[in-house]
Amino acid sequence: MKLLIFAGSTRQNSFNRKLAHATAAMARASGAEVTHLELADLDVPMYNADLEAKGTPPDVMKLKQIMYEHPAWIICSPEYNGSYTALLKNTIDWASRPVPSDPAWTDGNKPFTGKVVGVLSASPGALGGLRSQSHLVPLLLNLHCWVAPKAFALSRAGEAFDADGQLPGEAHRKNVQAVIDQVLFAGSRLAR
Repeated sequence: MKLLIFAGSTRQNSFNRKLAHATAAMARASGAEVTHLELADLDVPMYNADLEAKGTPPDVMKLKQIMYEHPAWIICSPEYNGSYTALLKNTIDWASRPVPSDPAWTDGNKPFTGKVVGVLSASPGALGGLRSQSHLVPLLLNLHCWVAPKAFALSRAGEAFDADGQLPGEAHRKNVQAVIDQVLFAGSRLAR
């Protein structure tokens, strides 16, 4: 199963980037073919219809293709002001835009339709980014994704990772693994 994992942050010491890294290692150990995408590696500007009218940026086309090629995803969503980040929303907004000049991409939902998506979050607070998940899930459903019922919000994330960026706590690993397992299970059955 091809699994795409990414975090909605580019901050160097982001807890959600650490969580994505740890999740990727666990998913590989579970037999998944993992692509761990760092959004900072793509040159995706803030969405602007005037910019889009001049042509869809090349890295947006690359992003759309990466998303399309993976039947299963796990998104690690930071929480800013009780919701997901502008970076994550911008990524989704660009990826969901149709490209009328390219027959392969006239359907804006193409990168999203039928994808099985697991949602994780990490935060130094007690809720672990749970409110970002509550905003992100309806957006993903609107884009025709299948959202895994299992989710996990890692609270007190500043204490959760070891020096190598892994999750030594058994309860944390068990909760992340439950999301991985459900996404891989559903993805293998719903993949087209």
